[in-house]
Amino acid sequence: MNKLALDELLRQALIEDIGYGDVTSEAIFSEEHVSQGYLVAKQDMVLAGMPVFSRVFALLDERVRVTPQYVDGDWVQQGEKFAQLQGPTRALLAGERVALNFLQHLTGVATTARQYVEACGDQHTLIADTRKTTPGLRMLEKYAVTIGGGTNHRYGLDSMVLIKDNHSKAAGGILAAVQKVRNRMSPYSKVEVEVEDLNQVQEALLAGVDVIMLDNMPLPMIEEAVKLINRQALIEVSGNITGERIAELAAKGVDIISSGALTHSVKAADISMRLE
Repeated sequence: MNKLALDELLRQALIEDIGYGDVTSEAIFSEEHVSQGYLVAKQDMVLAGMPVFSRVFALLDERVRVTPQYVDGDWVQQGEKFAQLQGPTRALLAGERVALNFLQHLTGVATTARQYVEACGDQHTLIADTRKTTPGLRMLEKYAVTIGGGTNHRYGLDSMVLIKDNHSKAAGGILAAVQKVRNRMSPYSKVEVEVEDLNQVQEALLAGVDVIMLDNMPLPMIEEAVKLINRQALIEVSGNITGERIAELAAKGVDIISSGALTHSVKAADISMRLE
């Protein structure tokens, strides 16, 4: 993670939540009042975001101490206390919601990613995310996917060449779009093309692309496409990917399954912060 970008993101989140001050806590507790507490998992989960959680409090008050018993990527069982907290009560309460929001969301992403990866069994299929991330949270959400065992697709439009359906249509076809890319890009740059039917698969093979994305294809068409490609390119499957479909898709011999649901539709993990 880019630490400068992370601090900027967290500061904006704290400004949004705290405003000009936590009027409730400041009315009840003095600046010298100190408390201790803990984090407890209220479900089984893959932990992700502890450094982010700790950084929220460090930005508020360096006297806050967060002592994790687990690190990101660890499996934490329901009911376990997995971190201890100690420090000024005002800071602990002012940062609680922001810190938990990040921790719960990232842990939810990592837990879902782990479920997808495990659903692939021994097929050696990669689980990848997409650019369908929460605006402003891409860095953190993609980090959480890797913590869960998944891999990152392109981070942004500048990361790699991916010719989607609108590119092809506007350029006059897949072959025309690929030729224009090859004329401009380095020969060392990989080219991926999104296809929607078997005719487009043939065109992508003729163009000599490196990765063919089978977008929103029914299962029988995916089977035909895998046979047609015959290892001439990496095969990615995308479009309406849910956890229930992972096993059957991986069994068809595809190399990558990419899912926007990993980041845009996950349920936040159930985690509580309690003061003693």
